[in-house]
Amino acid sequence: MHSKADHFKENSRRQLGDATLQQNMRRFGGRFAQARAVAMEELPDLEALRDQAAAIRDRSLYQLDEWLLRFEAQAKNAGITVHWAATGAEVNRIVLEIAQAADVRKVVKSKSMVSEETGLNEALIGAGLHVVETDLGEYILQLAEEPPSHLIAPALHKNVEEVADLFAAHHHTPRQTDIPSLCREARVQLRPHFLDADMGITGGNFLIAETGSVVLVTNEGNGRMVTTLPRVHVAITGIEKVLPTLDDLTTLLKLLPRSATGQSITNYVSLLTGPRHDDEREGPSQSHIILVDGGRSEVLGTALQPALRCIRCGACMNHCPVYQNIGGQAYGWVYPGPIGAILTPAYLGLDQARDLPQAATLCGACEVVCPVRIPLPALMRELRQQSVQQGLRPWRERLGVRLWHWLALHPRSYRWFSRVLIWGLSKMANAQGMVTRLPGLDGWTQGRDMPAPQGASFHSLYRKTSRKTS
Repeated sequence: MHSKADHFKENSRRQLGDATLQQNMRRFGGRFAQARAVAMEELPDLEALRDQAAAIRDRSLYQLDEWLLRFEAQAKNAGITVHWAATGAEVNRIVLEIAQAADVRKVVKSKSMVSEETGLNEALIGAGLHVVETDLGEYILQLAEEPPSHLIAPALHKNVEEVADLFAAHHHTPRQTDIPSLCREARVQLRPHFLDADMGITGGNFLIAETGSVVLVTNEGNGRMVTTLPRVHVAITGIEKVLPTLDDLTTLLKLLPRSATGQSITNYVSLLTGPRHDDEREGPSQSHIILVDGGRSEVLGTALQPALRCIRCGACMNHCPVYQNIGGQAYGWVYPGPIGAILTPAYLGLDQARDLPQAATLCGACEVVCPVRIPLPALMRELRQQSVQQGLRPWRERLGVRLWHWLALHPRSYRWFSRVLIWGLSKMANAQGMVTRLPGLDGWTQGRDMPAPQGASFHSLYRKTSRKTS
């Protein structure tokens, strides 16, 4: 997927001006957040469980090379062919080589965020293969030729009417306008593809070093169809997804579905451990796993390493006021919301996504709900600091911060400047006592007004109060 993260401001303005999107985002509202709150009440030891989950993910990351090598050995013992890919281009090359060797003509895919990173669909289609997304949300977006806008609900920004129009135009069937009918229509369209596909491609929620298994956590049956019916299965996942043991998986499974959709458990949890044996009737004859770096190893050992704990639940964006107003596509790449504001610059380079760490109020809601305790606001502040150090912020912004820094170190000058600023703002106020425009801060005042100060600084008011009480 080609990144447009360096156009975040333009993307955001466009999304804010899209009346249909705004209506759809309001409809989405806080439904996932509300469901999560109810589901988490089932866990009397929630905070201790979050501590345990964070420790499990840290244990994996601190010894990542060891656990990956153990996973590779166990997976090979189970008959899986393990591939390593440093870049997205290598992922696409490996998949094409597997497809050519197995004479693959049609590919069915379950949801895979890493394949979105690499632009795999475009590479396969460019090589003449027929590629079909089978997750309902991803299928809708394939028809619409759009990227996903959410980690677990990729077509969240679409309403029923838009989906109905897409299906009628592409399926050449009577237009349906209720959700059950649209789901049935998608099922009818997709089932033949499952039956005659040569290759199934999935992501992987987790990798289990102890057994060499790939774990899929889904709510749609397409995940199992993709992994059992085609004769070749390829799982593509990031190297950070490895867990040491099955016991570790059970801990995370208590938190992942509750954090994502508010379910105690998802409809399907699959552990895939190799191709089918001679005495088995279902499953692929070939199993491949591609372990993708894609910038992840560069994050290890840095201040941003806690971001690699992410289990892709989407809770941070479900509670983020910025995401809820602009939607996911404004972020310009695969990962939206607070976690995307960290992972995108971490994987692609801060110069390719310089505005994303600024796309937050730092209210802290994302950190409060993260099941693996990623300190998201602190990581965004770290990236903001790096942006300044690398000279990536506008010169006016850097000058303003330096000026404030100097004033903060010189109290007399700070008080004098405050008096001048209060006087100036009071002169700019309208008849209602509101400041509607601030030169140099047009972006901030374009959508909000602020009350003009009432003629006294905090310091002077504090001194008066102190004299009265002393």
